[in-house]
Amino acid sequence: MKARKHTFKHISILRTILTYLVLLLFCILVLMPFGIILFTSVKPLNEANQLPFTFFPKEFDFSSYVEILTNKNVWRGLVNTLIVVVPVMFIGVFVSSLAAYAFAKIKFKGKNILFSVLIASMMLPGVITMTPAYVLFDKIGWVNTWYPLMVPGMFGTAACIFFMRNYLVKIPNELIDAGKVDGLSNFSIFMRIVLPIIKPALVAQIILWFFAGYNDYFGPMIYLDSQNIFTLQLYLTTFADQHVGDIPTNMATCVFSLIPALVVYACAQKALIRGISLQGVKK
Repeated sequence: MKARKHTFKHISILRTILTYLVLLLFCILVLMPFGIILFTSVKPLNEANQLPFTFFPKEFDFSSYVEILTNKNVWRGLVNTLIVVVPVMFIGVFVSSLAAYAFAKIKFKGKNILFSVLIASMMLPGVITMTPAYVLFDKIGWVNTWYPLMVPGMFGTAACIFFMRNYLVKIPNELIDAGKVDGLSNFSIFMRIVLPIIKPALVAQIILWFFAGYNDYFGPMIYLDSQNIFTLQLYLTTFADQHVGDIPTNMATCVFSLIPALVVYACAQKALIRGISLQGVKK
């Protein structure tokens, strides 16, 4: 029996070692492209262009970062991005949560049909509405402004409503009924009772919304023409186009664009994981 226990113990240890080795291999494969971008961005131009390719630079050159950090247009693009993204993510998540509360806790005619239509709209590719939306915004004079990037999102999204509804159905109905007994309206119940409970989900959605808006390149490319209202992604693309063939500078723009997103993720990682796991509310 002791020999068998030792055998099982050795097998368990080997299995654990193999598991960690496989995970380590996958981590290396995932991080390898980022490592290439980072180390190439600090290479001198002649070393970056030479063959065969070397992963680590023989000497470090930070002139590309100096050029980016001293470019006023890049910082203007970052400010423009925050102006476009931050108000929308807070208002959009709040409105989506209100709609999700209605679908989860309020009884009204046609609720299931409306929710089915909402879910079905998630199946439609965005390119289907791209041309009609552009024509509409052009007719009302919103092209070359931030309005097309901000106003639609302030009315919420189907994906956010779907996520928040799944979170809200876990809230005990007794809490809602208690609020009604106290004479609270549905909006007051949402603000005073529901909103504090669903805080983890709200934080997760706000973070995800920030990533989506910050990384958006297609929308600004379509609607924005004037350079003074470009978002960061458009400014960095323009900056990279001005340095065609300058591989370190192009890689440095990639690294610079990643830094704000990485900072936000590092600061909000626990809140994001907690909100997505849906463990904040138990029925």
